[in-house]
Amino acid sequence: MILVTGCAGFIGSHLTERLLANGHEVIGVDDFNDYYDPAIKRENISQALKDERFTLIEADIRDKKEMKKIFEEYNVEKIVHLAARAGVRASFEQAELYFDVNVLGTLNLLALAKAHNVEQFVFTSSSSVYGLNKPPFSEEQAIANIISPYAASKRSAELLCQVYACNYAIPTTCLRLFTVYGPRGRPDMAVYKFTDKIAKGLAIERYGKGNMQRDFTYVDDIVEGIMLALERPLDFEIINLGNSRPVQLNKLIELIEQNLGKKAKIIEKPVPKGDVPITYADISKAKRLLGWEPKVSIEEGIKQFIEWYKKNRQDQK
Repeated sequence: MILVTGCAGFIGSHLTERLLANGHEVIGVDDFNDYYDPAIKRENISQALKDERFTLIEADIRDKKEMKKIFEEYNVEKIVHLAARAGVRASFEQAELYFDVNVLGTLNLLALAKAHNVEQFVFTSSSSVYGLNKPPFSEEQAIANIISPYAASKRSAELLCQVYACNYAIPTTCLRLFTVYGPRGRPDMAVYKFTDKIAKGLAIERYGKGNMQRDFTYVDDIVEGIMLALERPLDFEIINLGNSRPVQLNKLIELIEQNLGKKAKIIEKPVPKGDVPITYADISKAKRLLGWEPKVSIEEGIKQFIEWYKKNRQDQK
């Protein structure tokens, strides 16, 4: 039985469906917090709820009593820990909350993994931990340039994972994800936000004249990477999952315009604090240890996302 935290989120709901399709029993935990509309998350998980092998538990990963109850009631063999307070910019206003959820919540899960002899722990970290490092970002680089509370919380959680893996022999893989996008994407992220505003004739905010670059990675590729990590337990490793092809923000806007058949109205804004100029994954380790590499190009991924958006979201206010 596999425990997926953050199961109703963007990546979590896709992963849950994939695990069920592959015949696994899944316990999903989500607190349906209000970082964005909880109704979206309930819709995300609606298909999985039709499968009798899926159990949804509404709980906060920080709640020791509730989480302990889950481990006592179910035979949790593996954990995929996706639950987190997300978003670089919001983390400056709520740094304490970010550390509470992302660090103490992770610590709570690691302690339960130890107490209940869990076979494997997979933690989803973030490319944000690289901060102002020199691209392409390799797992061997020293992390010394973190520039947001969110990134600091994710790096702190990685270190906790390492402590538990080394001291209690819990096979642990930390996956550093690079700008994930696709159907069900978070409404606060660039791909969804730009698509939604351009489709509705509203202006988008472009930072730094659109010269920033992001290593946009399609959600199906990320889910495949997580699945491979689950199949190949490692003592302790940190592994990048990224498309390894940085895309300029202006190129992203152009692709969205082409697929929507509409031009963007643009408001120029300075780059917000915490935003890095580029993310760029070196994925040689993922290829070597997991046999993983991304398959979906930005052109195909944006096309698929906008097809989904038109079908599922375009008429919503």
